[in-house]
Amino acid sequence: MGITIHDRSTALKRRRQGAGNTPQRLTINHDRGVIMAKDNHTPRASDLIARIAEIQARASQRAEREKRDPLPGAPLPKNVVQLPLWPEPVRGIPNSILRSALFGAIRKGRRRYLKAEQIAAVDGIEIRYTGERLDQGDLDVWLAVLHAMRCQDLGSLCRVTSYALLKLMGKTDTGGNRATLHERIMRLRANAVEVRQGRYTYIGGLIAWAAKDEVTQEWVIELDPCLRALFAPDQFTQLQWAVRHELDGHQLAQWLHGFYSSHAKPHPIKIETLHRLCGSDATLMSDFAKTLRKALDAVVAASAKHGEQISYEIHGDLVHVTKRPSRSQQRHLVKKAIQSRRPRA
Repeated sequence: MGITIHDRSTALKRRRQGAGNTPQRLTINHDRGVIMAKDNHTPRASDLIARIAEIQARASQRAEREKRDPLPGAPLPKNVVQLPLWPEPVRGIPNSILRSALFGAIRKGRRRYLKAEQIAAVDGIEIRYTGERLDQGDLDVWLAVLHAMRCQDLGSLCRVTSYALLKLMGKTDTGGNRATLHERIMRLRANAVEVRQGRYTYIGGLIAWAAKDEVTQEWVIELDPCLRALFAPDQFTQLQWAVRHELDGHQLAQWLHGFYSSHAKPHPIKIETLHRLCGSDATLMSDFAKTLRKALDAVVAASAKHGEQISYEIHGDLVHVTKRPSRSQQRHLVKKAIQSRRPRA
């Protein structure tokens, strides 16, 4: 069959002229009737060896960098203790904290100093505390520190700025907020707590130690690795931060949201019991009952605004709360139901 050379031959000649002394081979494509030029130059073995060495060097550097500065969420060595990796919209916290008066619903003003005092908590949880009483604002700071630390190993140094912590708390970076943050971190450090939850007991501080660069406002904070024992499966709650932040400034409403969030299926509870568990300063139970109803209304409204379902009724001195459990709580209820059906030995 004949060979037809199209106008592309002209461009081919120009290309060949500008290619210098590089050897080329002409190949005739019979199907398309086009003469094509191919470069006869092939990589030398020394070039390939140098390229392989370069790739290996880059891989080694990357491995060293990831070992020194692990990426958030990257698998950690087996001997490293890490908090559970909860999602960004929530804040992880042990149930023992939410079901007690450790971070209470207290009034503003001078705080009472406690010395190895037993803190009110639900059955099955025992807490003793030494230090200034803690409130929901202190809990917001501790939640922010836990949230910032969750992507690295406990016991390592968490470097975070005042701006970043305040942003996690939904607050602006002002001089007043920085001063309050400093005060609350000092309070979280200057305490000793003994928490017995399930089979484990934690004895230590809520923050191991902290330091701050007054120029850059960078904090270096360390948490005790033994805190991990309080985050055992089915022993911690993922708080919806948007709802809690909506209740900012309402101490009792924030405490109630945390308390009921830690229960998959809340049981009726006496008003007097809630008064004791939240650490309220109210002296008259009738006054507390009025404040309680307003706080529950605020929780219902904030929850509905952010897609959570919760309702309540008060019959006599009993508070009945109905809520939609989270996915993890639903799995817990199913597991509990299956275990209850198993015949006992």
